[in-house]
Amino acid sequence: MSREERDLDWRGCFNTRDLGGLPTSDGRRTRRGAIVRSDSLATLEQQGWSELETFGIRTIVDLRNDDEITGDRSPRPRSVETVQIPLDVNEDREFWDVWESGPQFGTPLYYGPHLERFPERSAAVIGAIARAQPGGVAFHCVGGRDRAGQVAMLVLALVGVEPGEIARDHAISTARLRRLYRARGEEDQGPVLEGFLRRRGTSGRQVIIETLAGLDVEATLCAGGLDPDDLSALRNRLMPQV
Repeated sequence: MSREERDLDWRGCFNTRDLGGLPTSDGRRTRRGAIVRSDSLATLEQQGWSELETFGIRTIVDLRNDDEITGDRSPRPRSVETVQIPLDVNEDREFWDVWESGPQFGTPLYYGPHLERFPERSAAVIGAIARAQPGGVAFHCVGGRDRAGQVAMLVLALVGVEPGEIARDHAISTARLRRLYRARGEEDQGPVLEGFLRRRGTSGRQVIIETLAGLDVEATLCAGGLDPDDLSALRNRLMPQV
């Protein structure tokens, strides 16, 4: 699948895409329509919810914190189940007083430290995706870049997508979010974050590749409580059967 085929323009969202069509180390490609990453689905208009239903999504995993959740812009279909698992663990101020103190929170620099400190929260999210009812699963945060990017990195790594491909998927959000910032009348954060990483001698791509090189994703998540059966279920959900 090309990037254009993976991008999903559900009305009301700006940074939604299918995790299908990505090559894995065993020569297969991830399955289309199985798992979707997104910015907040609460902003979908009625047409957007219809597009989500037609696409086959039946479970939503909401990564937002409690204080970020407001009412949906349009009524949520009854056919869709929502599971809320706040990924951040923002009550741990010792961690977040460091990571929220500058642009680093908008970059993958915090993924490794977050996984090290809170493996159980990422494990819970991956487990919820794996155990979801039949049909597609969509997970989202607010902008669809940071928390959704961390979860996408883990999901794709667990099914054998190479780090370079995972980094390319992450980078798509930079372009997709420009429309969101315009719609909100806000400054595009992409150049700010890229400049911050460049001054540190790195890039988003490099950070993701280095994070995965130094991380045993499966062992980390299992140490956080992910059941081995959930690993098998995730792979069966996202990978075509041989």
